[in-house]
Amino acid sequence: MAPRIAMVAGEASGDLLASHLIRALKQQMPDAEFFGIGGPKMQAEGFNALWSCERLAVHGYVDALKRYRELSGIRRSMLRRVRRERPDAFIGVDAPDFNLWLEGKIRSSGIPAIHFVSPSIWAWRGGRIKGIARSVSHMLCLFPFEPALYEKAGIPVSYVGHPLADVFPLQPNRSAARELLGLSDCPRVIALLPGSRQSEVGNLAPIYIATARILAERHPDISFVVPLATRETRLLFAEALRVADAEDLPIRMLFGHAVDAMTAADAVLVASGTASLEAALLKRPMVISYRMGKWQYRLMKRMAYLPWVGLPNILCNESVVPELLQDDATPEALADALDRWLSDPDACAQVAQRFDVLHRQLRQNTAEKAAAAILPYLNRTPEWKPSRQPA
Repeated sequence: MAPRIAMVAGEASGDLLASHLIRALKQQMPDAEFFGIGGPKMQAEGFNALWSCERLAVHGYVDALKRYRELSGIRRSMLRRVRRERPDAFIGVDAPDFNLWLEGKIRSSGIPAIHFVSPSIWAWRGGRIKGIARSVSHMLCLFPFEPALYEKAGIPVSYVGHPLADVFPLQPNRSAARELLGLSDCPRVIALLPGSRQSEVGNLAPIYIATARILAERHPDISFVVPLATRETRLLFAEALRVADAEDLPIRMLFGHAVDAMTAADAVLVASGTASLEAALLKRPMVISYRMGKWQYRLMKRMAYLPWVGLPNILCNESVVPELLQDDATPEALADALDRWLSDPDACAQVAQRFDVLHRQLRQNTAEKAAAAILPYLNRTPEWKPSRQPA
């Protein structure tokens, strides 16, 4: 009988990660069947999507509360489906607030529940690990310092590396990126990445534009590129330019092309998040910034365990790049921090070398390692390859 695996992936990043995992599992089990909640990339690998992963996308606490009944209904429907069809295993990809509850119920039904991408228990809400221990049969971690936390709690765990480290080249082609974006003749280029969510762009766009104005006054030959993921965020940034009367600044907005923009840049101003890890894998000097509501920031700061919020600093366990957050993220301070990178090529070379070490550490063939950790729960081994049943 062909193995059947239920999966739930949340948002576009989970869809991509899960699609790579499905492909790796199918290399070992060509007749395997996958179903659950996913997106177009998973479906391209043969996944049967009962619900789209876009249904799970929420933006902040308020949106989550508004959609609680809808999301709870989808989750309970998924649970009933899994209990009825009893697949060989369940894999929850990221989306911990949705998946961990589901995994606990599924595991208690006698079905192995694997969670792919550790929640950030090392950053805040570390008490969640007790609930994780009750919910999951195995945790798959992207970062090398995470497994020790789960081993201490007695949770089976595997370090599988970060998929971006597999995709990004060890030596990015900066001249090709500049040529692609029409920046070959620009002496200085700064990439501005104010986030992917509308709330992030709304908070950071005015500050980033004011920072660009200061740098343009200091360096008349400077250029700025702003990759924006959606039409909505592009309109928000364009409106911020209009309000600031800054449409004459040398700022180019791009549809997507975030990786190209960062590769082409001399330095990057980036909102804290996955984009900061991308900048590190591209060996770019950067300044990490973030702003949110005053009370939300106070709550997050009180609950945080680490002195950093940026993944490059967390992974290197030191202050490799500056972080300017909340009230410290003023245009003057951000411009000064970027200027230090522009004026110190030796420091840029040193940080690129440090990021190269990090890149090699995270480059683990993630999908293949994750598949190898999952196969034993299907009574398979990585070496076992089934033959196709005759039609």
